[in-house]
Amino acid sequence: MAVAMVTTAVHQTPTIDEPVYVGAAAEYLYEHRLVHNPEHPPLGKLVVGTGVALADPQVDHSFSGDQGRLGRHLLYESGNDPWRLMLFARLPVIVLTLLFGLTVFAFARELAGAVGGLAALSLYAFSPDVIAHGSLATLDVPAAGFVLASVWLLWRARHRPRWCVSLAGAALGAALATKMSALAAVPVVAALAAWSVWCARAPSETRRRTVVRAVAGACVVVLVAIGVVWATYLVVDPRLRWAPQQHVPVVHGLRGLVVELLPFPEAYRDGMRIQFGFENHPWQGFLFGRLYTGSLWYYLPAALLVKTPLGMLVLWAAGAVALVAVRRLRPAAPYLLVPTAVLLASAMLGSRDFGTRYAVFVPMFLTVAAGCVVAVRWRWARVAVGALVLFVAVSSLRTYPYYLPYSNEAFGGPAKTRLRLHDSNVDWGQDLGRLADRLRERYPGERIWLVYKGSGVPSFYGIRAADPRRVPAREVRGLLVVSDSAAAKATGRLAELIESGRPIDTVGHSITIYRR
Repeated sequence: MAVAMVTTAVHQTPTIDEPVYVGAAAEYLYEHRLVHNPEHPPLGKLVVGTGVALADPQVDHSFSGDQGRLGRHLLYESGNDPWRLMLFARLPVIVLTLLFGLTVFAFARELAGAVGGLAALSLYAFSPDVIAHGSLATLDVPAAGFVLASVWLLWRARHRPRWCVSLAGAALGAALATKMSALAAVPVVAALAAWSVWCARAPSETRRRTVVRAVAGACVVVLVAIGVVWATYLVVDPRLRWAPQQHVPVVHGLRGLVVELLPFPEAYRDGMRIQFGFENHPWQGFLFGRLYTGSLWYYLPAALLVKTPLGMLVLWAAGAVALVAVRRLRPAAPYLLVPTAVLLASAMLGSRDFGTRYAVFVPMFLTVAAGCVVAVRWRWARVAVGALVLFVAVSSLRTYPYYLPYSNEAFGGPAKTRLRLHDSNVDWGQDLGRLADRLRERYPGERIWLVYKGSGVPSFYGIRAADPRRVPAREVRGLLVVSDSAAAKATGRLAELIESGRPIDTVGHSITIYRR
C-alpha cells in the first residue's frame, strides 16, 4: 500500500482541491493567520503543512487573492517546484493512511483474531478508494480515519474506560477539526461512549451510579472533542483573528440556529455557513451517463457499487451479517454498523454528487466487519475469505497506478468509469503531467486544443494549447484533448466538437484525445 500510494503521489499533478489546502497550509505556517478556506477546519491542513514545512517553499507574503489563486500562486508562480512541493505535502497524509490501516488491523484482530485482522488489513491495503485518496493532500481520508480511531477506542473502553474514553474524544475532535461533515458522528460517538462505560460497570455497582458514569463518559468525549477543535485554531493563531476574505452567507431557520449554538470559534461557524451555502447551490451531477442538476439520494450507494472491488462488496455484506448473526460478535455491531449507516445517510443528503471520497469511511469501517467473517463457524469460511481477498488484490493491482478512475470488473474496469461517473471518481485533474508526456512522445508538433478540468497550469508542463470553445468549430483541427469530467458535462459547442471528433487515445483513464 505504501508503494502504491507513494508512486501514485509522485506521478500525479495537483487535483482540483489540493492547491487550496497546500496554499492554506503555507498560510498557517508562515503567516499564522486564518484567512483562506474557512469551510474546512485547520487540522487536516496542518497535517499537510508538516510536509510543506519540510519542502521549505518560497512564500510570497504580499499575495492577495482568493484561495484558488493562492494555491496556484504558491505552486507555479513563486519559484517553487510543484512536483516536489506536492509530493512533500502528500507524504504526511500517506503516513496517516498507513497508521489508520493499523487501527483497522487492531480492531478486527480484537473481534476475530489474528486471521481476521490480517483479512481486514488486506482489504484495506488493496482498497482502490483508500489508496487513491490516501495518496493526496486532501482531507477525506484523515477525517474518516480519525472517526474510526475514535470508535475503536470506545470499543476498548468497554474494558478500560478511564483512558480510552478521553482518547476517543481526542480522536473525534481531530475528525471535527479536519472536516465539518464529521459533526454527524458526534451523537453516535457520544452514545457509544455512554454504552461503553455502561458495559464496563462493576457487578456491585448500582444502576443509578452506572447511569451517572455513562452520561459522564458521553460528556467527556464531547468536551474533549470541543477542546481539540479550539486547540487546533489556537495553534494557527493564538489571538484567533478572523476577517473572512470571501462571502459568508446568512443562514436562517434551523440550520442558522445550529450554527449559532456550535461551541466552536467564529471561524468554524462561518465555515459552516459557507458549507450550507454550498448545499444551496444547484450543482450538476453525472451518474450512469445521465447529466442532471441537483442531487440523487442514491448516488453514493450507486457510486460505491461501481468503484468497490466485487470481492470486497461480498465480504462487506457477509461481515455485516456475521456481526448481527454471530453471538460473540453481536456486541461490536453498533460500533461498526451504526456509525457507517449514520455517516452514509448524512453524506447521501448532501447536494454535491462529486465522488465516493465523501463516503471513504465505508471501506474503513466495513473492512473491519469483513474480517469478522473468519469467525463464522463454517468449514470453508477462511478459504472463502482468502479467495475473495485474493480476488480484491488482483483487481486492485490491475488498476495500478490509476486508482482514482477505478471501477470493478462488472462495470468494465477503469477504462469505462468515465461513462458512468465523473469528477473525483475518475478525473480530478490528476493526469496533466502524464498528458504532457504523451503529447511529447506521440504527437510532437501537432496543434492542440485543450479543455482541462483541474488546478494544474498546462503551460508549466509544456502544453501549448488553445480553448476550442472560443473559436468557430471549423477552425478546431488537430488534437482535441478533453478531461473526462468536462466531457461528461459537455453541452453546446463542446458536445458538438466531441461528437464530431474521433477518439484516438486516452491518458490515465481520465483524459481523452480526439482527432479532428
